[in-house]
Amino acid sequence: MKKLLALSILAACSAPTFADVNYSLNISQPQHHLGNVTVEFPKTAQAHLDIKLPAWRTGRYEILNLANGVRYFDAKDSAGNTLKWEKIDHSTWRVHLNKPTKVNLEYQVYANELGKRARHIDDSHAFIDASGFFMFSDSFRQEPVTVNLEMPKQWRSVSGMKNNKGKNTFKAADYDVLVDSPIETGINQLHTFKVDGREYDLVIWGDGNYDVELMLTDLKKLVATGNVIWDGYPYERYVFMVHATSGAGGATEHLNSTIIQRPRDRFAKREDYLAFISTAAHEFIHTWNVKAYRPAGLTPYDYTNMNYSKLLWIAEGSTSYFEDHLLVRSGIQSTDEFFNLLSKTINRHLQTPGREVQSASETSFDKWINQGGDHARNYSTNIYSEGSLLSLALDIDLLEKSQGKISYRDVHKALYKQHKLPAGFTSLDVLNILKDLTGRDYNTWWQTNVDSPVSLNFDELLNKVGLTFERPEKAKALASIDAVAKNTGQLLTLSHVKRGGSAWQAGLTTDDKIVAINKHHVGKDLTSSLEMYKVGDKITIDYIRRDALASTSLVLSEDFDKPKKVIANKQASSEQKALFKAWIGVEHPNNAKKD
Repeated sequence: MKKLLALSILAACSAPTFADVNYSLNISQPQHHLGNVTVEFPKTAQAHLDIKLPAWRTGRYEILNLANGVRYFDAKDSAGNTLKWEKIDHSTWRVHLNKPTKVNLEYQVYANELGKRARHIDDSHAFIDASGFFMFSDSFRQEPVTVNLEMPKQWRSVSGMKNNKGKNTFKAADYDVLVDSPIETGINQLHTFKVDGREYDLVIWGDGNYDVELMLTDLKKLVATGNVIWDGYPYERYVFMVHATSGAGGATEHLNSTIIQRPRDRFAKREDYLAFISTAAHEFIHTWNVKAYRPAGLTPYDYTNMNYSKLLWIAEGSTSYFEDHLLVRSGIQSTDEFFNLLSKTINRHLQTPGREVQSASETSFDKWINQGGDHARNYSTNIYSEGSLLSLALDIDLLEKSQGKISYRDVHKALYKQHKLPAGFTSLDVLNILKDLTGRDYNTWWQTNVDSPVSLNFDELLNKVGLTFERPEKAKALASIDAVAKNTGQLLTLSHVKRGGSAWQAGLTTDDKIVAINKHHVGKDLTSSLEMYKVGDKITIDYIRRDALASTSLVLSEDFDKPKKVIANKQASSEQKALFKAWIGVEHPNNAKKD
C-alpha cells in the first residue's frame, strides 16, 4: 500500500499542471504597423522550451515566413531574470531553463501584410490572426489561452472567441482554437443578427460602395441553408469580417468566422456583389468542410511545416461547387446567374492545357509549391476549378443512377457525421461512403477522374440535368495565334502561349515582344492586330527577344469572340427536369413548358 501511495504521489507531482497561456498585444504605434507582444507560459521543469511562430496560417496552403517580422525577442523567468535563448530554425526560439519556472516572453511584431490575412496594423485597425502574432510551445499547445489587447480607446474588438471579462480580452480552449479565431479591432461597423437561435456578427472595416442592408438580408438567407447538406451546425456564434480596402483581395475560412477582403468600390454592381456573397457562401461552407472535417495530413495542423494531402480538391473544390447550390436554393442567386458562373468555370478549365497533364490528386499534393503564370497554365491545374468540376461530375453521376435519391450532398453529410475532427478522412473513407450509399464500387471512377488527368464530356454531363453547353448564335469566328498579349507601349508582350498552339509551334514564348505582323506595326491589342486575317492564313511575326529582332511564321487558328454558355435545354424531358430539381433544388427554368 505504501508503495502504491508513493507511486501515486510521484505521478501527481510529474503530471502536467493545467494553466492558461496568457498573451497580450499592445498597439501603441499603429501608424508604424508595430505591435508589442508578451506571452506567459506556465511553470515547466524542462531543460529547455522550444517556442515557435507558425510559418503559415490555416486556409492558405503556402509557407509565409511569418517570423520575419519578429524583433527584440527576450525571455525571462518568474523572478524577472533573463533566460538564455537561441534561434534554432526559421521560426523556432529555444529558451534554456536552469530550474522549474514560468517563461515570460517579450517581442515586437511588424504587421503590414494585409493581403496575406495574417497580420496587419495601421492607424485605423488591426487584423490579428494568431499565426502572425502569437508564439506557442508544443508543451502547452493544449492549454487554455487568454488574449488581452491594449489599443486606442476608440477601437472596437470583435472575434469568434468568447470575451473574457473586458471587451478587449478573449479566451480560447487551446492554441488551435486561438489560431483559428482571428480578431478584428479598430474603427469599424458592427451589425448583429440571429437566425434559428444562433448569433451572427457582421463587422466591416473601411468605407465602400456596399449596401449593408442587402448584405444582412442575404447573409440571413445564406446561414439558414446549412441543413441543405449537413445535419446540424458546428457553432453557436459566427462572425463575418469584411475589409473594404484597396490593394488586397481574397478570403479565409476560420473555425467560427471568416475574413473577406474586397476593393472598396467592388460591391455595388451586381457582378461584384455576387462575387462578394459567393465568397461569403464559400467560407460559410468551410465551417463544415475543413473546419469540422478535413483530409488526413491536415490534422492535427503542423504550423511550421507543409501539410500534405491529395484531397484538397475536396476541401476547396467541393466547397466552391456547393456555394452556388446554397445561393440558388436560398434565392440569393438566379439560375441564369448560376449558369453564367458555371460557364466561366468550364471555359476556364477547357482553356487550361494543364488539365491534360496534372490530376486533381497531384495538384492537391502540390498546392504548397504550385505557382501561377504561363508554365502553370500549360502544365498544371488548381484545386478549386478541378475540384468543383469533379464534384459536378460525381454529383450528377450519383443523382442519375439513383433517380435523384442520392447526391454528392449525402457524401458530405456522411463525412460530417462519421469523420469529425480530430481524425482526418482518407480517399478510402470517401470510397467507402460512396459504396455504402450506392452499393457500387467507385475505385475505377476514382482512378480515371481523380488520380489521372480528368477528361469530362460537358455536353453529355449537362444534358442529364436538362442543360446544354453551346456557342451563342451570333458568335463570330476570329483568327488567333493561341496566345495572350498585353500592350506595352508600341509593342505587344506575350504573357501566355498555349502549349501546342500555333504560337507555341512557331517557337514564340512569354515575354517575346511582337513588333509587326506581315511587316505592319501591331495595333493596340492582339485581337485588333489580327482583324484583317482569316483562320488558316499564314502570317509572319517580327518580335524582339533579348533585345534582338527575330522573325517566325505561323498558321492562324480559330477562336471566337464569345465563349460557350450553359443554358436551359428547351427540349428537356420530364426526367431531365426532375433530375435538375434534385440537383440544384429549384425548378428547371423551362418546367412550365410542355415536353
